[in-house]
Amino acid sequence: MTKISIKIVVLLLPSIAMAFTPPDEKTIRNAIGDLNGLPAVFQRVFTPDKNGFDPIPEPRPGDWLAVHNERGQTFDEFKASQPNRPGQKQHIIYLQPLGDFAPEHSPSNDKLREFAAAFFAMEVKVLPPVKIDGSTFVTRRNPITNNPQILTGDVLDFLKTHIPADAFCILAITMEDLYPEPSWNFVFGQASVRERVGVYSFARYDPAFYGEARAPGYETLLLRRSCKVLAHETSHMFGLAHCTYFNCLMNGSNHLTEADRRPLHLCPVCLRKLQWSIDFDLLKRYSALEGVYRADGFTDEANWLIQRLKNLQRD
Repeated sequence: MTKISIKIVVLLLPSIAMAFTPPDEKTIRNAIGDLNGLPAVFQRVFTPDKNGFDPIPEPRPGDWLAVHNERGQTFDEFKASQPNRPGQKQHIIYLQPLGDFAPEHSPSNDKLREFAAAFFAMEVKVLPPVKIDGSTFVTRRNPITNNPQILTGDVLDFLKTHIPADAFCILAITMEDLYPEPSWNFVFGQASVRERVGVYSFARYDPAFYGEARAPGYETLLLRRSCKVLAHETSHMFGLAHCTYFNCLMNGSNHLTEADRRPLHLCPVCLRKLQWSIDFDLLKRYSALEGVYRADGFTDEANWLIQRLKNLQRD
């Protein structure tokens, strides 16, 4: 069994930063791949718009690319990896809540489902919540924060025996903190990609986790962060690796500040991968996402999508 740990954060980072050079236009064009022969709308969407996609920023000390040597994944490399793809028999994304999602300090499961359905242009269902107790999952108190934590391996084993027959993947979501083994402080999430199961925690995206006051509008901030991690980690289920070409949702992140810097949209390289996997209508997806973002208060992302659609329709 192959387990792939997602966004693991360790306490000690290497003292010597990795050398990362932002890609040039030739490297980006190669990553997107040959667009000849594709429908005209595909060619427009996958051609970088300098006014629409920001370059990937130079990593700061402690950032993901300062301590991880990643070369990126081109579209052709992605296809050659033979990633999982939805089909007639396995075509639904399932969300499995673990524990309580109290309205006053949790993102709405309905909003998460609505967002995921628009982002992936797939049917998304939320399963009844599973209670957290010692008989189902091993738990502990974090030795530093004293907050309760769930052992991720137990959750993955549980999901593998409960995955619906029509599921493309099943993803446990929780407001409890996670840890992958006793020697680790915590982990944001962990997945077994080939087996189509994963578990992700939103606990550390709530300001209250760090003892900070919840400022006005924290509900939107928590929902935005939760949507980001849900889309990022679920995209890994489709075989997308971390992006090193643009400022993109699929950039790796080593800490909360870096995660907040990422946009809630995919760059042309990553969007082409996801579209190839799911075969959605590109413009309809943008329109559906704009409506969700507008309703959820993600005004900057909604405006970005409106401008993107205008540019594409003008071409």
